[in-house]
Amino acid sequence: MSDFVSGFVPGRELSRAFYTQLVRPLIGEVPHGAALIGPGSEVLAFDTQRSADHDFGPRVLVFTDPSQVPALAKRLDGRLPDRFGGYPTTYGPAHRSVNHGVQVTDLGTWARARLGFDPRGEITTADWLGVSWQRLAETTSGEVFHDGLGELAAARDNLRWYPPPLWRYVLACQWRRVAQLEAFPGRCGEVGDDLGSVVVTARLIEDLMRLCLLMRRRYPPYAKWLGSAFARLGGSAELGERFTAALAARNWREREEHLCRAYERVAALHNRLRLTAPLEETVRPYFDRPFMVIGADRFADALLATVGPPLGDMPFAGSIDQFCDSTDILGDARHSAHLSRAAHPAA
Repeated sequence: MSDFVSGFVPGRELSRAFYTQLVRPLIGEVPHGAALIGPGSEVLAFDTQRSADHDFGPRVLVFTDPSQVPALAKRLDGRLPDRFGGYPTTYGPAHRSVNHGVQVTDLGTWARARLGFDPRGEITTADWLGVSWQRLAETTSGEVFHDGLGELAAARDNLRWYPPPLWRYVLACQWRRVAQLEAFPGRCGEVGDDLGSVVVTARLIEDLMRLCLLMRRRYPPYAKWLGSAFARLGGSAELGERFTAALAARNWREREEHLCRAYERVAALHNRLRLTAPLEETVRPYFDRPFMVIGADRFADALLATVGPPLGDMPFAGSIDQFCDSTDILGDARHSAHLSRAAHPAA
């Protein structure tokens, strides 16, 4: 049935074989789509041997017409083996009812539950701003095994990246986050709060990493995979070294030096995008204080000036990820959409 041998098998490879060898023959002639998308480190190709210690195994989402869902789900139930390729095909604690790794649904129902909207139709500004980057990454990554209904590829293409004006707005909001903190590593250090200086530096680095991903049209994943996603960006090694050195610095002045070199590289990345007129890439004093910054507000304002109304008139709140870090909110499409609409009543 499977030619896998003992040892770790990446989830994409495992699920692809599971669909091809077992699930597809059982589905027969029913028109459907099949994919590995949604939650799971394997969807973003970050899975390792560690991932296999719980809730790991072959998984396939099967999308079909809503009228076909009950019958197809019933056909598959009870006809799949307990294990495939050395991995279990059911998940969950032994004391609870468990489901095999094949979910049968229709795309609209699944998307509304995961994203809060159906990406086959119009995606509004409110939709874009109210869905987390993690959910967008999970939906546009992974792998489509079969697209017999001709809707999976189209839906994923619609979600591939923000419309150009909205991208500029989100970038502006990310630069704004940097502007709000860039003077604080030095200010904390000046009053002897070295721990506070390190904490603020870490927050700045997180925002700069996200900014770089957004510049490269990558949805930043949640905290566990942010560093891994950043490391996959071509040309990110030197920036990563600066970030690491800033966090390991012995005092705020040394910390600031590494941050300044990082700021200048990120500013150069901005200019290469040609989304605004070129901006000065060198650091400068923070007013009359002895702290060096890039002046991130310059980049935020320049980007926002290219957008126009109504986006240009909205607050610097941005995407839900840019003003909320609660996993419980970001992981619930309904809650994140409601919170985003409260922040952007005009969207």
